[in-house]
Amino acid sequence: MQLLLLAKAPLPGRVKTRLCPPWTPQQAADLAAAAIADTVEVLTAVPAAARTLVADGPLAAPPGWARIAQRGDGLGERLAAAFADTARPGVATLLVGMDTPQLGVADVIAAAAALAHADAVLGPAEDGGWWTLALRDPAAAAVLPAVPMSSSDTFARTRAALTARGLRVTTTATLRDVDTAPDADAAAAARPGTRFARTLTALRTAA
Repeated sequence: MQLLLLAKAPLPGRVKTRLCPPWTPQQAADLAAAAIADTVEVLTAVPAAARTLVADGPLAAPPGWARIAQRGDGLGERLAAAFADTARPGVATLLVGMDTPQLGVADVIAAAAALAHADAVLGPAEDGGWWTLALRDPAAAAVLPAVPMSSSDTFARTRAALTARGLRVTTTATLRDVDTAPDADAAAAARPGTRFARTLTALRTAA
């Protein structure tokens, strides 16, 4: 199993803009940076054949990680390219994004383990999207550009597209993406010890 982290450089005005208000663009960027750091820490703790940061913008690879640039016009194309550009013969791939700082090691291990009895594993997000996709054969990600992303039915459409390709698809735990201020509060409450939670607390204290 190899692990991918799809992430955007935490630059003010380019990330987590739906957190503004109540937070400023710089504060939203600080929360994004904390979310990335938390996710890197979790993925580094999970046994893997390789770990790759799939970056949009000036974001350096963590120690021991590879780095590639995102490519493609839309999110679906970028996701498909991430799987294609990192594919290794006979090695499954699990991808997560930077939007679930409450993610734990057990969540990733459970998603990876589910591939033992499936060709694809999807982790539903509460907003109708998904927070992880694991593929026994990374080439199956070729279906993603045709799936509308950031929609209330993205999970359902992704599952349908994978099934139509002939894959056995199973699901893993449901998580909540951090898009809005209430999402951020919920993620911090789910894992109070994370950098994300500490950053959010510091912002509130300074306000």
